[in-house]
Amino acid sequence: MKKKWEYYETDETKVKEIAEQFQLPALVAKILVNRNITQKDKIEVFLNPNRNDFYSPYLLNDMEKAVNRIQKAIQEHEKVVIYGDYDVDGITSITVLKRFLAEQQLQADYYVPDRLEEGYGLNKKAIEHLAQKGYQLMITVDCGITAMEEVDYATKLGMETIVTDHHEPLDTIPKALAVVNPKRKDSTYPFQGLAGVGVVFKLIQAISEKLVLPEKAYLKYLDLVCIGTISDIVPLVDENRVITKLGLKLVAVTKNVGLRELIKSIKLKKIDSTSISFGVAPRMNACGRMGKADEAIDLFLTENVAEAREITEKLNHYNSNRQNIEKRIFQEAMDKISKEHIDQENSIVLGGEDWHHGVIGIVSSKITETFYKPSILICFDGEEGKGSGRSIMGFDLHKALCESSAYLDKFGGHEMAVGLSLQRKNFEPFKKKFQEIVEASNIQDMLPVIKIDADLDLKKISLQTVEELMQLEPFGEQNKVPIFGFKNLKIDAIRSLSDGKHLKLSLKYSNGWLDAIGFNMGELVEQYRIGDKVDVVGTLEINQFRDRKNLQVNLKDMRRSF
Repeated sequence: MKKKWEYYETDETKVKEIAEQFQLPALVAKILVNRNITQKDKIEVFLNPNRNDFYSPYLLNDMEKAVNRIQKAIQEHEKVVIYGDYDVDGITSITVLKRFLAEQQLQADYYVPDRLEEGYGLNKKAIEHLAQKGYQLMITVDCGITAMEEVDYATKLGMETIVTDHHEPLDTIPKALAVVNPKRKDSTYPFQGLAGVGVVFKLIQAISEKLVLPEKAYLKYLDLVCIGTISDIVPLVDENRVITKLGLKLVAVTKNVGLRELIKSIKLKKIDSTSISFGVAPRMNACGRMGKADEAIDLFLTENVAEAREITEKLNHYNSNRQNIEKRIFQEAMDKISKEHIDQENSIVLGGEDWHHGVIGIVSSKITETFYKPSILICFDGEEGKGSGRSIMGFDLHKALCESSAYLDKFGGHEMAVGLSLQRKNFEPFKKKFQEIVEASNIQDMLPVIKIDADLDLKKISLQTVEELMQLEPFGEQNKVPIFGFKNLKIDAIRSLSDGKHLKLSLKYSNGWLDAIGFNMGELVEQYRIGDKVDVVGTLEINQFRDRKNLQVNLKDMRRSF
């Protein structure tokens, strides 16, 4: 697929100024400028965040109301339930709030809707069940911002509700006792990008301040808050940067028995945002996807090592099972796309009879990545359909669902990812309407863009260069791993790996050779030969084999030199 190479327009005067002021290597300063982190206070927080860099939680709308109501529940030993989501963000949100409240002598219960039976968010049947059990207060975490009817129903049944969420609100918000969400349209909170667990963190920070507890009372949960934040792919800048930078340090020495056993089972060599995203998060998400979110919560609540190991084994099994199901659905979807020439359309909307609802979101993501088009996959069970969708930069998927909501029973999410449900009879009308919306967006002009930080001269970089760039970790959304260009290199060796899936190169330049690896780029073996001159873009990394370390480029794209 053709990709557009785009270079940052860097203010070199500003780069020099920052490098001198903060005693930084010029390349690190350049990345900061490229990320628009140029103010002195912002740079200081970015490079060396500390616990004093958190904003006051009381800047969030309704925080005072929420804290006062929870304080009343603590004092009167009320029956409280935490209603959360089944993904990593939801799981960590429930765990953090439940453990924190238990330390304040309030033994809250929790409820997670079954992903396969109930779907995302609040539902009236669950609320009725909770009301019948006598809960006086329901606190939502990572959900609830669009649940107007459900909150009204809870009130009607005599149960008060505090909504904590981070998803996009509609034009109106639920008539709850308190609605704490940095994305509220009337919000003046300095940072809108918190994950659901980040909002919970602000809640326990606010409660701690109200009850005059030591800072440790809420800061000790930053390990779990960090994991939920990284896993939810929210921007790792501003307050999220503080959460993840401090949180990763706690993850490395975590006192949470379950988290410790999970990390041990994965055998992580390094604790960073990448190992959380590709090691810890998939195993936790697999529980929710397979309808077993309770077990991930139990893992982080237990104080028993043997129990933690037993649950960890289950999580690893669920993850393996999820991978197998994912491969099957992806192949079936690709066969359908090929057979019906759906790849010629401006978007990909598919329905399947035997697709696992908990896994189709991952498959949708892979299809969008493959064709660079918005995709929505629906799994049908009788007349009911549940689906997930993923988008590309420049196309607002949530907005598109708002415009086609006449055909949907329920939907939620954000610009890049959504969940939805509909009736089978509405599938074709929805597909037609959705494709009309995509067509009007001129999506054919949207090429995948590779943002390149700088062209580098291989004669002037070393292993130390990579180590210096680590000051910019943790990497993630809005703080991507720096991408560099390397020009006029000669292919010295080229081969494919893993049955043609990946690409391995040795690239020659004047002073030596550079190794390069291109994941999912194996098809390029047929397009290039030894001796070809190429330009490549990718990330710099250190490849270690036994005691030997050498520079390696993780390829993002390659083309012939001009």
